[in-house]
Amino acid sequence: MIGYITIGVNDMAKAKAFYGDLLADLGAKITIDMDRIAFFGTGTDQPMLAVCVPFNGDAPNPGNGNMFAINGGTKENVDNLYQKAIALGASCDGEPGQRIPDMFYGAYVRDPDGNKIAFYVFG
Repeated sequence: MIGYITIGVNDMAKAKAFYGDLLADLGAKITIDMDRIAFFGTGTDQPMLAVCVPFNGDAPNPGNGNMFAINGGTKENVDNLYQKAIALGASCDGEPGQRIPDMFYGAYVRDPDGNKIAFYVFG
């Protein structure tokens, strides 16, 4: 159902490096790269994440309550994605752990621009 989501960033080069490194282990790479926007994914026929400098020229601002989630596939991968994001300059917004017993395991970070990311797996 979701084709892509877009988040605003201050520095395209920095954002492309952050998400390129972070998502590489999931098989994602830049699928479309234009001047002010770049799309990451495994193909244009799959859901993608786009980073962009806002079209209106205003500063990007993460919304309160907005977040996107990346399925890690396993608890170990959730832990690895969390640690990798922190190493790449993200800040902790909730360490990895079981959030709902036997149902949801997750970790939360804020990227260098303040966008909130969840890494999760059901189970």
